Amino acid sequence: MEREAMEFDVVIVGGGPAGLASAIRLKQQAIESGQEISVCLIEKGAEIGAHILSGAVMDPRALSELLPNWKEDGAPLNAPVSEDRFFILTETGATKIPNSLLPKCFHNEGNYVVSLGNVCRWLGEQAEALGVEIYPGFAGSEILFDENGAVKGVATGDMGRLRDGSEGPNFQMGMELHGKYTFFAEGCRGHLGKQLQAHFKLDDGVDPQTYGIGLKELWEIQPEQHQLGLVVHSGGWPMAADTYGGGFLYHLENNQVAVGFVVGLGYSNPYLSPFEEFQRFKTHPAIRKFLEGGKRISYGARALAAGGLQSLPKLVFPGGLLVGDDAGFLNAARIKGSHCAIKSGMLAAEACFAALAAERQRDELSTYPDAFRKSWLHKELHQARNFKPWMNKGLKLGSLMFGIDQIVFGGNAPWTLRNKTPDHAKLKPASECQAITYPKPDGQLTFDRLSSVFLSSTNHEEDQPCHLQLKDPTTPISLNLARYDAPEQRFCPAGVYEIVETDNNGAPRLQINAQNCVHCKTCDIKDPTQNITWVVPQGGEGPTYPNM
Repeated sequence: MEREAMEFDVVIVGGGPAGLASAIRLKQQAIESGQEISVCLIEKGAEIGAHILSGAVMDPRALSELLPNWKEDGAPLNAPVSEDRFFILTETGATKIPNSLLPKCFHNEGNYVVSLGNVCRWLGEQAEALGVEIYPGFAGSEILFDENGAVKGVATGDMGRLRDGSEGPNFQMGMELHGKYTFFAEGCRGHLGKQLQAHFKLDDGVDPQTYGIGLKELWEIQPEQHQLGLVVHSGGWPMAADTYGGGFLYHLENNQVAVGFVVGLGYSNPYLSPFEEFQRFKTHPAIRKFLEGGKRISYGARALAAGGLQSLPKLVFPGGLLVGDDAGFLNAARIKGSHCAIKSGMLAAEACFAALAAERQRDELSTYPDAFRKSWLHKELHQARNFKPWMNKGLKLGSLMFGIDQIVFGGNAPWTLRNKTPDHAKLKPASECQAITYPKPDGQLTFDRLSSVFLSSTNHEEDQPCHLQLKDPTTPISLNLARYDAPEQRFCPAGVYEIVETDNNGAPRLQINAQNCVHCKTCDIKDPTQNITWVVPQGGEGPTYPNM
């Protein structure tokens, strides 16, 4: 059977802030110039916003450039930041850093505490009102190339295949979506973006990307503990001084609080569990006082790209480009990425529209990276470029040196630090590391993985091909278990990977509970042998995050 094909001027893969901003800006320019262009956006989640998870404190700068009347038009930015608090934690104590001593990047005046999922839902409405064709529940599963080797679009995944790959009774073949240009806006460690970087060698000459995993819960707390717009950040405990990590607590409207923890995936101890570190973080007196007596509403996790300017790949290739966190547009120093994603999408859209107006197609849109280098976004990322390299040297030294970098040099120090080792290569053998004993969850403040996954509303049809693929099925036991004590059991925040006994002799095997997967991509990033490859499951599956 041949797949059906649909033709568009522009195909966009991903319905996050970068993809939606791209679509909106393309249509705005078409209207302004009196031209017609067709824009198709596909999103693997069941709806726009279903797979979006972020802190989030949002800088509205890019949104104001994209949609100047966002306030009047009802954008869900309803909690302006009212106060910043930054703490360095010990196991029982908390030292507040005076705001006057914090670098400018840690200040949030003029920003908003938001649900980024709700912001994306609103952006989706704006895009559809402009004529963008949005298809949620369709996952981009394959890159399509034309006879000249340029990207000509993507194919959506087949639906209804059985576990062995055969066609089930409800089988539906995916469709081909062809475009004159294709935007890849899948978010961090995009399945297709990863392939494009390898195919076109987009990351030649740049530092390996540096990642973190962000874990988040949404709580409804007691009214007397709520302060609309309060932003709390922390460093230190429960992480060891040589391991990057930090917590946050953001007060939204309706007595809701987003509480979360970020762990840099360059950690070396295979016994470390980001999920368990997050649960420990909530028990600190400075954090638990906000949550006690409250109710946990939702849970989720997502990887984020934190390498900054030194790790940005080449952004363009014949027929397409990367935007948002598919490229790595995130300012780790500011703990923000949505404004970077929106701005990158706008810059890409402007380069693409000019090419379409000149009747070009499937070439390299070189004006996009050129415009980025001249933009405020490049300046911002340049000033923050040394944050993660300094913090990789430990909390105390990193904080001191980054403070000098920002306060003395204003982010324009005459040096740029580099990272040459990918995160997956930083794990040490288990024999060289100290095991970590984590306390059992109490079911009120701290929880286990499975009850947490339940709150993410994650769903996958079990009788379908596993979307977590092993290049070599023997490696999890022969190497990962033998050398690293199977770290996939701990770095996965959803209980996907288990070592179980298969027979009376107690021979171990890796069991993959793919139905639990929250699409965070941590396994694809942190697996020390790079044996796990995350591919898209059937469209519409995975988490359905409310208000996250």
